[in-house]
Amino acid sequence: MSKLLPLAWLAVLGAADACAQADSAAADAARPAVKAADDKPVQQVTISGGRASDMDERRNSVAGKQVYGREELDRNGDSNLGDVLKRLPGVTLGGRPGRGGDVRMRGMGSGYTQILVNGERPPAGFSMESLAPDQVERVEIMRGPVAEHSTRAIAGTINIILRDGYQQRDNQLKLTDSIEQGRHSPNLSLTVPGKTGSLTWLLTGSLFENRQHDQTETVNRDTRADGVVVKDEHVLDETRRETRGLFLTPRLSYKFDGGDTLNFQPFLMANRSDSNGRSDLAQGTGLVPPGLLQPPEYNLALTDGHTESTFLRGFGNWVHKLQGAAKLDVKFGFGAGHSDNDSLRYQYDNAGNLLDRYTDTATVRDRSANTGGKYSTPLGKQHSLAAGWDVELGHRQETKVSLDKNGAAQFADSGDNLTADTRRLAAFVQDEWDISAQWSGYAGVRWEGIRTTSSGGSAGEISNTSSVLSPLLHAVYRIPGHDKDQLRASLTKSYKAANIQDLIALPALSRLNSATQPDRTGNPNLKPELATGLDLAYEHYLGRAGILSASGFIRNIEDLIRRDISLENTLTGPRWVSTPRNIGHAQTKGIELEAKFQLQELVADGPAIDFRSNYSHFWSSVEDIPGPNNRLDAQPKQTANVGLDYRMKDAPLTLGGSLNWTPETLIQSSVSQLVYTSRKRSFDAYGLWKFDARNQLRVSANNLMAEDAIGANTVSTNGLTQLANTTNQTYVVWSVKYEMKF
Repeated sequence: MSKLLPLAWLAVLGAADACAQADSAAADAARPAVKAADDKPVQQVTISGGRASDMDERRNSVAGKQVYGREELDRNGDSNLGDVLKRLPGVTLGGRPGRGGDVRMRGMGSGYTQILVNGERPPAGFSMESLAPDQVERVEIMRGPVAEHSTRAIAGTINIILRDGYQQRDNQLKLTDSIEQGRHSPNLSLTVPGKTGSLTWLLTGSLFENRQHDQTETVNRDTRADGVVVKDEHVLDETRRETRGLFLTPRLSYKFDGGDTLNFQPFLMANRSDSNGRSDLAQGTGLVPPGLLQPPEYNLALTDGHTESTFLRGFGNWVHKLQGAAKLDVKFGFGAGHSDNDSLRYQYDNAGNLLDRYTDTATVRDRSANTGGKYSTPLGKQHSLAAGWDVELGHRQETKVSLDKNGAAQFADSGDNLTADTRRLAAFVQDEWDISAQWSGYAGVRWEGIRTTSSGGSAGEISNTSSVLSPLLHAVYRIPGHDKDQLRASLTKSYKAANIQDLIALPALSRLNSATQPDRTGNPNLKPELATGLDLAYEHYLGRAGILSASGFIRNIEDLIRRDISLENTLTGPRWVSTPRNIGHAQTKGIELEAKFQLQELVADGPAIDFRSNYSHFWSSVEDIPGPNNRLDAQPKQTANVGLDYRMKDAPLTLGGSLNWTPETLIQSSVSQLVYTSRKRSFDAYGLWKFDARNQLRVSANNLMAEDAIGANTVSTNGLTQLANTTNQTYVVWSVKYEMKF
């Protein structure tokens, strides 16, 4: 399939290009000439107001920015933003279908892809899966970093712009019910715009309730070097969860008489979740010799959990016009968040006797404040210079308590209050210039420094300081005589900083501890990963919203962070512990193809079909880990999406569907660990019936194939091979959404 997909894309490219040229020539021939009174042709000028279209923004961006607005966000009627992102070129989600996971660009795992909300880092604990598309105005995807945003983006940046430039005067109400395994998850979303004098506002909010059931089967098998099996366990885990939440994203904008503008947009997320779980453990028979058979950790475990989290983020900026078309944009913001997690777990033997009881509580409090600004001034026609700064301060308090039935602590720092402070300073300058009709260039440099300090627990006070200088170059070449074709090139420096959890976090305990399910802890001595990147792209634009593109990239990464697994002596005895460390050099490269067009713009009298597809192929290698599968963590070799929408002529009905495909992956994660993930195929479909201009009904289905997600984790160390095979069920989700304007 890896060979067929690029060939198929090239065939589409050739056919679509030929159709586009023929259609353009026919349209030019059929179009009547406009003449003045003296019979001389008059140049036609089209004037349009408002923000440029998504495709125009992409075409005109020197640094390579892809924009996906309300059309893409509304297309499938998705209930969370993650389902929208998984269909975009080069974007994949970790985890199994229907449950989402970390967002990855170019197949690169958590931390390599920078997620921004309104151009700022979201609050700690922010989850992409909990953000409703109705709260979002557009999504911007940048393959290469730019100076005005953090260069903490080795794979790229996804910037989520909350509802802002809403031009309609109508109120919008959306009522949704999603059904999974007969469990209903209702959602209500309301958007109310308004204006009074110089003040405009947009009030957007939603309420939701989500009910889910998960089932996982795991086989744990330990084998000695001589082939003797010393453990064979089968575990069936079931979890039921109910989550209730509230989103609020109001926006206020005030325009002063002198032309200055003040904007403010708070963002509130509040969630409450209750869960109960059951874990049944049975020992296999026949594989383990009787003399080696050890009693299991438990036969039955019952768990009740409760989670509460609230995140508040405020975004604001003041735009001040200066002399000579210069302007100063000063931004400010704040963040506050808290989460409380409580769980109670009972473990029983085969006779129903209580073996142990574990009480776990975790409390996290986050506070942050930030400010920054950008001064921009034109240096001449089609030439602008900008410089600015960013300052961000953060404070975290975290307490974890883990006790057994006798009140004994399960780790050394249980109950201690850990505090952490982060400080991020940045300064940048950038120059963007339309050099000629064919050439546009961008040059920028950004310095960024991060300092993290923590205190509390047995480690005492710990500090970690790092800084990165990132020069950035982007260029666009418009091919003479081919006004729809252009080439892009970028040479950049970027980085990935260790997150606060990997630096200073209290340990996360595994209740069935093994090499394949270890405890996780941090490392205060981690250094950031540094990457040098080269990006090249060819783009051919089709009609109003079509494009054919081919791009390639390469990233050379230094000080790669990986996790090591080792057996350590702890307060409760020997336990397997996973710890991150810097291990050396890695490289990744890839090609990305995209074809997107409206058939009616290419074929006269053709059906009203919108077609979109993308295919990516990735290669990577880690120098200090033996091959052949020494790839970057979780990076697949390929990924592809294909989708289309069909608007009927004789009925107000639109039908559409999309297929998302990621093949199985096998990753040599370390010298001792090998991780397998099965293929992922997610087929989504929808139907949209428009009653009139103000009322419409959308029915959609996600994950129609509902394939099991299978994984295997193998760790070989100390003469023992430990294998964990997992099978997670996935489910079809049906949704009915009624949308009205009033």
